[in-house]
Amino acid sequence: MTTLIYDIGTLVNVRQAHTLLYGKNLALLPCIHNAFLIVEDGRITDYGRMEDLFFPVTDFTFHYSAEGRCILPSYCDSHTHLVFAGSREDEFVDKIKGLSYSEIAAKGGGILNSARKLQETSEEFLYQQSYKRLQEIIRTGTGAVEIKSGYGLTVEDELKMLKVIRRLKESSPIPVRSTFLGAHALPEKYKDNREGYIQLIIEEMLPRVSKEGLADYIDVFCEKGFYTPEETKKICRAGKEFGLKPKIHANQLYASGGVQAGVELNAVSVDHLESMDDDAIVSLAHSNTIGTLLPTAAFFLRMPYQPARKLIDSNCAIALASDFNPGSSPSGNMNFVVAISCIQMRMLPEEAINASTLNGAYAMELQDEVGSISKGKRANLVMTVPVPSIQYLPYSFGSNLIEKVMVNGEFI
Repeated sequence: MTTLIYDIGTLVNVRQAHTLLYGKNLALLPCIHNAFLIVEDGRITDYGRMEDLFFPVTDFTFHYSAEGRCILPSYCDSHTHLVFAGSREDEFVDKIKGLSYSEIAAKGGGILNSARKLQETSEEFLYQQSYKRLQEIIRTGTGAVEIKSGYGLTVEDELKMLKVIRRLKESSPIPVRSTFLGAHALPEKYKDNREGYIQLIIEEMLPRVSKEGLADYIDVFCEKGFYTPEETKKICRAGKEFGLKPKIHANQLYASGGVQAGVELNAVSVDHLESMDDDAIVSLAHSNTIGTLLPTAAFFLRMPYQPARKLIDSNCAIALASDFNPGSSPSGNMNFVVAISCIQMRMLPEEAINASTLNGAYAMELQDEVGSISKGKRANLVMTVPVPSIQYLPYSFGSNLIEKVMVNGEFI
């Protein structure tokens, strides 16, 4: 089955070959104006300028005129907590009233609140709710996603989350990566026994996660009041023994040393990065580790935004992700992530698109499947409504500018 899309106004992020984008290269966004795109059996097989299209449209099983619209590769959201058992809008009101993160946690809120709800929820109900969220983000343009555990905090409940993620992998039309985040918080039961919980992760959780093949990555919340850099390295090294590559929550609330720990571990990514000092930036810039920025978490928590310009100017590799979760970023809409990255972090539209597509794919090691318009990749695409330019996408942040989404070569 072949599909032709023709009369494309701008075909965005077209690459014959690609590498992870560092520093100033993040602003290089190759496009073809007045273009065509050919899809066969769910994969991109050809593209080019309309003047070079020598086949009549009737040669194709399906053919669509884009009528001058833009087509982009779908977003690659490399950091989410999409599997959760309930919302936390009561804490949202507490934040409005001025309560701090620690004060909300002292009231029983935060991660432990989500853990209690998840522990009381059946696997089937958790799957049904999470599947709806997955469909929602696909409709808003996400074409690949990473999902973390971390709201279980017991052996069986962490496994329950990971089994739900596995079911999502099996039922999802888009690629799904799974991350084991048993070290998300310290359970109430272990508040006076940190080492006991770390041993539970290493000696009981990890062997079962590995035996059942439930995760691609391991993550730790390396933060003051959660896990230290040394604890992070200990847990991640244990994960590596089971074939799980590290992806670290780092430097959200404080310059915690999480970035340096991630670089030392050769982590695929270090994520958050609201609180960066010069040492952390230099460490990241001289590494192969991707810095994944989660600006909607900063937006929702009214925190300072990540220093995107300084990171880019220091030659770091930057990705963008949604941090979709019930407590600090209850949205998986990557269109808003791109817009707020431009508006609040002064990223150029070209930088934000690259960071949320190609570099996001690299942050999940899916760069050969998604993230750019390249021959052989999945035809996971976004078609916009008519817009004057790609710069208009983050500029008009309050409008729904997606007209159609294609997944594996089919419009949904």
